[in-house]
Amino acid sequence: MELSQLKQYASLIARKGVNVQKGQEVHIQTGLDQPQFVTLLVQACYEAGAKKVVVDWTLQAITKEHVQHQSTQTLCDVTQWELAKMEHMVQTLPCRIYLESDDPDGMSGVDQEKYSASQQAKRRAMKPFRDRMESRYQWCIAAVAGRAWAEKLFPDVPSDQAVENLWQSILSSSRADGDPVVAWNAHNMDLKARSAYLNDLHITKLHYRSENGTDLSVGLIPQSLFHGGADTTLQGVDFNPNIPSEEVFTSPMRGQAEGIVYSSLPLSYQSQLIENFSIRFQEGKVVEVQAEKNKDLLQELVSMDEGASYLGECALVPYDSPIRNAGLLFYNTLFDENASCHLALGAGFPQNIKGFETLSLEQCRNMGINDSITHVDFMIGTADLDIDGELADGSTTPIFRKGNWAF
Repeated sequence: MELSQLKQYASLIARKGVNVQKGQEVHIQTGLDQPQFVTLLVQACYEAGAKKVVVDWTLQAITKEHVQHQSTQTLCDVTQWELAKMEHMVQTLPCRIYLESDDPDGMSGVDQEKYSASQQAKRRAMKPFRDRMESRYQWCIAAVAGRAWAEKLFPDVPSDQAVENLWQSILSSSRADGDPVVAWNAHNMDLKARSAYLNDLHITKLHYRSENGTDLSVGLIPQSLFHGGADTTLQGVDFNPNIPSEEVFTSPMRGQAEGIVYSSLPLSYQSQLIENFSIRFQEGKVVEVQAEKNKDLLQELVSMDEGASYLGECALVPYDSPIRNAGLLFYNTLFDENASCHLALGAGFPQNIKGFETLSLEQCRNMGINDSITHVDFMIGTADLDIDGELADGSTTPIFRKGNWAF
């Protein structure tokens, strides 16, 4: 991949992704796959005005060693320095950048019960800090071309060519292969316009139907809003939390989901794939899951805590999207969720409540925003998916027809 393109992508993440403010700290979490790009990203953050850039490196192979050799108690232990680090973030509100590159199968073979217990313990310990930072800082999830990931997606070409192919797919899907600033400005305007149209309808319920058996109704919070594209912190700083992003989304009313939904793409969860699955809801809660592969992992996901068995997000993505049209299954939720309508189990978003700026987190949750230590998106969009919106007067209006926007 040409250096100029990588620099342009790094600048996109720094300036349109997290939108680094002068004098702000930046924390980057990344694997060891692309040190050259991470260096370019650090440079881009400093050029944007960062006061300090911290990089936390991870490696799946080392994580597997930890899971194999440490006791469950040791794995679940959260040290004082980890808590102190989170308190520092609460006080300083740094930009947070997460670069994804892991092998989708990278954690296969580990003791999943042990690994899941450690993940849940960490999330519980970190949740109070994350709640205190809610809507107060900029964050962005983006991707770099990990070699093992590339080899899974392009198994029939040499490894170096696979990495090059993945880079091209990442940049194209992220609108970073032309003039990314112009492209993202136009894209954000389109997503905002669609959100405004949906908000003006005052939808009370979404009804999903597909020939694969999906028949699901999801109630919405009366004060809920649809959002898409750039988000804004309580301090008024715009940022793009996902690169790429094709979705218009809202957070549904906890406890109001009835019916069954079938997956349309595999779910990469804890570096394993859950495939060909369905989830049945009753009174908003998951009451049954089925899966051809890793059903136990799916059951574990919805049992992580009470909120994990309720919906936290309804996201609308047209089937005719750039990522879908690329014809590539990424085995990575960041990309695959932007090729398909999706739902999320777990925590909802307070910013989907009108006037959330004047409300406490507790008030938003009392209004119906789901609370959980997890948030996991799963894909449900198909070429024949129809979605209707039920309005306050009892009438219905088409939102999606045959997988795409009906307006």
